[in-house]
Amino acid sequence: MSDWSMHEDNSHAPALRELPATFWRAFATDFIARSAYQMGKTPVLPLFAAAVGAGEVLIGLIVAVSTTTGMLTKPLFGALSDRWGRRVWWFVALCLLAGMPLLYHFVSTPEQLMGLRFVHGTATAILGPVTLAYIVELGRSGRATRLAWFGMAREGGYLVAPALAGWMLTFMAPADVFTVVGLVSCAAFAPFAFIRFDGDADRRAADGRVVGGKNGGLGVSPLAVARDVIRGLRHASTRGATWIAGGLETAIYFVTYGLKAFLPLFAIHEGGFGVLVAGLFFTIQEAAHLLARPLGGWVGDRIGYPMAISAGMMTLATALWLISGAETGVMLLAAAIVSGVGQGLVFPSTVALVGDAAGDAHIGAGMGLYGMLRNLGKISGPVVTGMALSVTSFDVVFSSLAAGLVLSALFLLVATGRRQAQRRTA
Repeated sequence: MSDWSMHEDNSHAPALRELPATFWRAFATDFIARSAYQMGKTPVLPLFAAAVGAGEVLIGLIVAVSTTTGMLTKPLFGALSDRWGRRVWWFVALCLLAGMPLLYHFVSTPEQLMGLRFVHGTATAILGPVTLAYIVELGRSGRATRLAWFGMAREGGYLVAPALAGWMLTFMAPADVFTVVGLVSCAAFAPFAFIRFDGDADRRAADGRVVGGKNGGLGVSPLAVARDVIRGLRHASTRGATWIAGGLETAIYFVTYGLKAFLPLFAIHEGGFGVLVAGLFFTIQEAAHLLARPLGGWVGDRIGYPMAISAGMMTLATALWLISGAETGVMLLAAAIVSGVGQGLVFPSTVALVGDAAGDAHIGAGMGLYGMLRNLGKISGPVVTGMALSVTSFDVVFSSLAAGLVLSALFLLVATGRRQAQRRTA
């Protein structure tokens, strides 16, 4: 089956009630873990960094270091989960998420905080590719729909956590909030204990491995593990669809994280819309994104992942043009809705496309490489956007970003059409 097309059985996407019980246990585990983690990011982490003596530059580095950890290590952890199974690495991630926040009480310098954040960020570097690989392995039919619903667990924390953390800061010190983060993270072990990992057993049976034995599992030599990891990463890096889907997400996160960094300045200084409108923009955008995800998965399963991705990128480009031409706060908030819908259309299908491209034995490695490319967009977007704004205006930057998204969408459509034409003539 082509990397570019949906599988034949994807036309029968599962209804919400048809998703298996183990999916909902995974959903609950991820929602609890990620919501708790987000509670420790905004607005707690910058305030904690300032309290231990970090200046503006160091605060920026401390906030960014966990994302950098993910960009560097996600392919490795994804490949390791292909070798040792999803259960063990998911458990390691949950242990880190529950244990690391308890150490913030012992931090007294910015350098210590930087090191702790680097290790703490390893938890999500593991969690991302491992959980996505698990959801992908639940079956080919309705893959984008399933990923769309699971994405609501991943994204729901962005709505819940900042407000809850801000409320706790009214009567708690930042270090005490991190303690609560650790305690809340412990709750994720409850649904995790009931998740079925049939894929791990199938993988061991196919490879002839016995966990803990001399020929496989955790008892193998480091050299054998290294060979498996290298093989998985080599396989993932040769899948064209992985690079294209990951590259498109790099572009989208480049745009959205550039917006997160600089839209407040545009709304206040250029548009004169005020602080409230700037804040509402991101709340409305995230809500629209969350609500549009199931629709995006449904569309991707029916018309094909490339078509859904292209439609989402065009929608996001439209939002950028609306932002650059917004004359009232209502127009800006309307652009937030369009932006969120665009993201909801794109993300389920990009992950499903990577899952289809990866071989069954290397899904984790594929998800890790995809996650690395996504993090690249998160890191580079604010930096490059800031550099562009130093030499030109907001309108020019937003319009240029929109044009880039349109060109990327057209490239994907042309590449898909050529691939399908080759298949027809083969």
